[in-house]
Amino acid sequence: MAIITGTLSRYFGMRFLTSVLGSFIGVVALAAMLDYVELMRRGADWPNATAWLLAKISMYRVPQLTERIMPFSVLVGAMSCYLALSRRLELVVARAAGVSAWQFVAPAVIGAFIFGTVATTIYNPVSAMLHERSKRLEADMLGENLSALQGSSSGFWVRQKSAEGASIINASTSREQGAVLGGVSIYTFDSQGHFQTRIEAKSATLQQGYWQLDDARIYASGKAPDIEDSYRLATNLTLEQVRESFATPETVPFWQLPTYIEMADRAGLGAAGYRLQYQQLLARPFLLAAMVLLAASVSLRFFRFGGVQKMVLSGISAGFLLFVLSKITEDMSKSELMSPVLAAWIPVVVGGLTGFVALLYQEDG
Repeated sequence: MAIITGTLSRYFGMRFLTSVLGSFIGVVALAAMLDYVELMRRGADWPNATAWLLAKISMYRVPQLTERIMPFSVLVGAMSCYLALSRRLELVVARAAGVSAWQFVAPAVIGAFIFGTVATTIYNPVSAMLHERSKRLEADMLGENLSALQGSSSGFWVRQKSAEGASIINASTSREQGAVLGGVSIYTFDSQGHFQTRIEAKSATLQQGYWQLDDARIYASGKAPDIEDSYRLATNLTLEQVRESFATPETVPFWQLPTYIEMADRAGLGAAGYRLQYQQLLARPFLLAAMVLLAASVSLRFFRFGGVQKMVLSGISAGFLLFVLSKITEDMSKSELMSPVLAAWIPVVVGGLTGFVALLYQEDG
């Protein structure tokens, strides 16, 4: 009996992994196609855009896009796996051999946990690196039109101090995790806090002890604008401190997040976004395992009993509600209304308990 159970476990586990990988590859292909079409639409006004360059940018962006929908790939893959096993009566044979639902769900749960661990430790750092490369390619292609890369209406803000006084920097774009800024506006103040000048620059690159500004326009009260091809603004900021202000949590690889959080704590800066990202990545293997339990709770009904459409709709609805819950907790954490730990783990606990209780009721009454 142990030999039969072990063989069935390996079989069910391989069927699950094959189904999930197929679902994930399909999602990646769909996301790549949609993103490429959108880039082609936007690139119609870009003089340096070519079909191959836009394809490279899209290819580098897709891994990070698919990270958000990875749990739904596991949900859909697990549902399709169990529905296929049920349609071919393989689950009936397994139950007739004395194998309970927990025994053929366990391999999928373990496979999902391993899949999530690989996604966190390997896939996430690669996707963050490729996303940075896509931003560099897009900026190089746009050239003079860097403002088209604006990520939000207010952009990124940081305050700095130097021997010459204080400055407030606003940038509409950020590349290389804050080392290169685009669409820069700088407000400088003297040592007494009095406003001095406003500087507008196409880009700013952090060097050792200063910002290198390109195509800078310097506005001072009562004077005509001073135009400089290259201008240096003194700073005492290091690259690590700049990254805290300009690097979005999604662009920081998993293995570097603890360092970012530690630096923010030492500097007295808010690190809620980085803490939330770190906790979400830690929770990802457990979230994928919870998705398997949800899928199993709505997919193990035998085909001859009917109601397959209702089962599929129930699974998709459960996944959608879990996504809404995760977005609510994420927004609350970013607004500092909830701990990042709770925000990341509440969807995991809710999804896992829901699937576990539903499966327990179906299997054991």
